[in-house]
This record gives sequence, C-alpha cells and structure tokens, in this order.
Amino acid sequence: MLNRMKVVIVGGVAGGATAAARIRRLNEQAEIVVFERSGYISYANCGLPYYIGGVIEDPEALTLQTPESFFTRFRIHMKVHHEVTALHPDRKTVCVQNLETGEVFEESYDKLLLSPGAKPTLPRLSGVDLEQVFTLRTVEDTFRIKEYITRNHPRSAILAGGGFISLELAENLRRLGMEVTIVQRPRQLMNPFDADMAALIHNEARRHGIRLALGHTVEGLERAEAGIRVLLKEEAPLYADMVILAIGVTPDTHLAKDAGLKLGIKGSIAVNERMETSVPDIYAVGDAVQVRHIVTRQDAVISLAGPANKQGRIAADNICGRDSRYPGSQGSSVIKVFDLTAAATGINETAAARAGIHADSVILSPMSHAGYYPGGQMMTMKVVFEKETFRLLGAQIIGYEGVDKRIDVLAAAIHCGISAVELKELDLAYAPPYSSAKDPVNMAGFMIENISDGILKQFHAGDVENLPQDGSVTLLDVRTPEEYSTGHIRGFINIPVDALRDRLTEIPHGKPVYVTCQSGLRSYIACRILVGNGYDCFNLSGGYGFYSSVIYDRCMAAATAPCGMELKQTPADTKN
Repeated sequence: MLNRMKVVIVGGVAGGATAAARIRRLNEQAEIVVFERSGYISYANCGLPYYIGGVIEDPEALTLQTPESFFTRFRIHMKVHHEVTALHPDRKTVCVQNLETGEVFEESYDKLLLSPGAKPTLPRLSGVDLEQVFTLRTVEDTFRIKEYITRNHPRSAILAGGGFISLELAENLRRLGMEVTIVQRPRQLMNPFDADMAALIHNEARRHGIRLALGHTVEGLERAEAGIRVLLKEEAPLYADMVILAIGVTPDTHLAKDAGLKLGIKGSIAVNERMETSVPDIYAVGDAVQVRHIVTRQDAVISLAGPANKQGRIAADNICGRDSRYPGSQGSSVIKVFDLTAAATGINETAAARAGIHADSVILSPMSHAGYYPGGQMMTMKVVFEKETFRLLGAQIIGYEGVDKRIDVLAAAIHCGISAVELKELDLAYAPPYSSAKDPVNMAGFMIENISDGILKQFHAGDVENLPQDGSVTLLDVRTPEEYSTGHIRGFINIPVDALRDRLTEIPHGKPVYVTCQSGLRSYIACRILVGNGYDCFNLSGGYGFYSSVIYDRCMAAATAPCGMELKQTPADTKN
C-alpha cells in the first residue's frame, strides 16, 4: 500500500514544482503542500527579460502552471503568498505566514523539501532602495520594471553586472530604443567564457549600441535631477533614467542556517547525492544547494534551471522510497546575444587553472553546414582539454546557426567521459543543409589528435605579444596579399600558402616559424609543408580572424589605437 506521508515543499518554480509533480506521480496517496512567497508557483524565469522587451507579449505565457491547474491535475495544494519563516526539525514543523492576511501558523511534515532558490546579490551600496533602481528575480519584479518603463518612458538604463540576466535585459531594453550601459568590476562579460571568447560577445554588444564599462566598481547610487547617478570608484559617475542590479545571485539559505542545517560554499545548503541535507527527512534542491562539479570534482554552486529540475526529480524519487543519485553539474548553458548564440559547457581555461588542471585548447572556425549549400554561417569553437591526458574539460561556441547542436554534443561527450581525441570518432548526422561530412565536433577531435600525435604545435592569441621581433624567429602570414593588406599582425611577413613551396628560400632554416592565416586551416597546411622541409613550425590557434577580434575588443576597452596589429577595418568574418 502506498505511503500516506505528508510532504511540505518550500518554494516552487523549477525544483519545487518538479518535485511536487513527481511525488504525486509516484505516490497517489501522499499529501503534498507547497508554500511559495511570490504569487506564482511555476513560471518561466528565463523568459522574464523577453517580456520586458515585448518579445513575449502575453504575461500569462510566463506562467507554466497556476495553483488551480496544479490542484486540478495533481491534487497538490499550492499556497502562494505564503512565506515559510522558520524550520523546526525537532518537531518536524515549519512556521508559515500568510502574506495576504498576516496569519501565522505551523505546518507539520513527514518529509520536507527546500527549494528556496537564490536571491539577487545586493551590494552594500547607498541608494539601492530608490524607486528607479530594480532587481529581476520574480514575475512581480518583471511587472514592476515593465510598468515603470511604460509609465515613465526612460531613455537610458544602466545594468550593473555582466551575466545572463544582464545581457538578456540589455538586448531587450535596446529593442525598446533605450540607451544601455553595462558596468561591472570584472573586465569581461559572461564568466563561463574565457576572456578571448568573451571578446566576441563584447564586440557583438557594442555593434548593437551597448556601452561597456568593464573593470569599474559601483560605489553608490544617488538621485540626480533627471534620473540616477551611478558612482564609480576613482572614475567619473554615470547617469541614466533607471538602474537594474544584475550583479549575480546568492543562495537564499537563511532558513536552513537558522535551523542548523550544514552549509557549504557561498552559504549554500550542503546535500549528498540523494539531495538529503544533514538533517533527516529534509531535502534541498536548486540554486540554493551545493553540488559536485562533474569535471573538477570540486564543490560548486550552479544556478541553472536544468540542474534544478533534475534535482527536484531525484529528491522526489528518494522521498518516495526509491534510490536516485545526482551525479553532479557541469554548467551547460546557452544565451542569445542579439544576432549571436553563445554557449558553454564544462569548464574554461580560467576555471581549469583555478582548479589546478593543466589545460590547453583548440580554436576553430567551421561553417554551420556544408559550404556549398547556401546559407552557411561561421561559428567559433574553443574546446578545452587536459594537456597530459587529453581529458575533455569543456567547450565554448559562439556563432549564428548550429551552436546549440554542437554544444549539446560536447556536453554529452563530457558527461560520458570520452577523451577530446575521441571526438573524431563520433558518428554524427550529416546532410548539406545541417552539417558537413566532417562535423565541427569531429574537426575539433582531428585537431586535438594532431596535437597528441605531435603533428601540430600551436601558439595562442595571448602569446603573440611575447613573440620576439629581433629576427630570432620567423613570423609568417600565409593569406593572400589582398587579405594581408586589410590587416595583419605587426612583424609578420606575407607569403601565400600556395606560393610557399616556391619561396622556401626566403625562410631561414634553424629558426622557429610562427604561422598565421585567417582561421588556422591554411596556416596548418603551411606548417605541414614547412615541417616536411625541416622547419620547426607553430600554428596560431584560431588564426588572424580570431586574434583580431580579441585585440579589437582590447583596444575598444582601452579606447586606444591598433594595439600590435595593423588593422585597416573592424574584424571581419573568418574565412579558411
């Protein structure tokens, strides 16, 4: 006979609502009560910026389930505008306040699931309570921002922070015709990406009129005559009609802390693989919990909807007597940045170094599908692997079409533990409108195999400034003269790859040769020619197209001129 247990869930949205529905599917007799302090128990959190920008027009489209629909289908009591104010594990109750009536009462439980999520990180700044200052977490926050824009018609906005919410808001506020500035302390947007890949995101944002004030610290907010004054450390203040704080999120764990539950990093709730906390019969899921990172095997806090949903299902299984385990998170994510799609999975080189992992990477610029089929578009891929073992660590992809497909293949490869070299063996679907016979994921595997076999030696964009200019090495650009004339790295001489064999006498023996082309393909061919003729050759990973984007971003950030390359135009699409 099914257990007639009573389950209380604190928080809805992703983890809590998923767990509630799963518990009901496994146990028809259980009594299930969900307390949610907002007015919405299941909503599309990731869609909130798009409602502000008018891409999503119907506010009801944001609501995936209502308390009424949940009860009708699942017989689950969804109590919105009810805030749990305390946990009492000793007597297995929670203290609840009805935010509409003020009533306070205790609710008993047999099993308790915490899904409080995360709250916007609010720095200790003056002025955060001004009426023109907002955060975005709930549907109610979204409506407040939307209503303010509709009523006041602001012409400018400053977004503090450079993560997912900030970038999505930037795009949607620009769609409304507003001037948008993103300001934050780190010198790059989007931490899942390495700085070189983030440069592509920066350039796209600037191309659409977003002003980037990176490397600046916000010290306070003040009311100005016409809006808000944002005070910056050791810099002139910025002015706007409204400010949205999107600095990040912090696990909302005060209930767990006050109840004596064991906490983890960043104040998160410590749980085991079964999503059990340190107190019997209390489980926790979602943005508030500490998880194990699949790649580093270190503790992490990863605030994404996908992991929260999976954790909710696993906790529900265990509450209902099954034995489900959460293997960990790897942080797979994707975001629309105006016309670009940017996606990442696993760890980047920066995170690898922080974790003590000796990493390397390959950068390639394949087409989204067969080049002879019309409409193909370039993407830039960076695949990160462990140097000694060639263990696949992570990937970052930025482009227009087919980005999400490739990042999901790479995410699955990381999860299954295949090596970076084994990417070449994946049997992936091919037809000219969708891919190439050598899919970009396969191409990354071929390149990494060449490195493992000693066929390819490479250098990276960050190494260029340290290349000697004293003649002790040969710097070679093997693009066409026309390409070379539009921009090249200072000190690199031009010999087109197709003329290289006939002009080998111009390249001195006994000196290392550093070679570039537009994307890295022709320079790889040139390296094979040179190695076959007794030269020691290094290929620029990503080629001049990638390098020029990185340097262009650096120059724009510093508001200076060419920065080590003779550039006659802004970075163009990479060609092989």
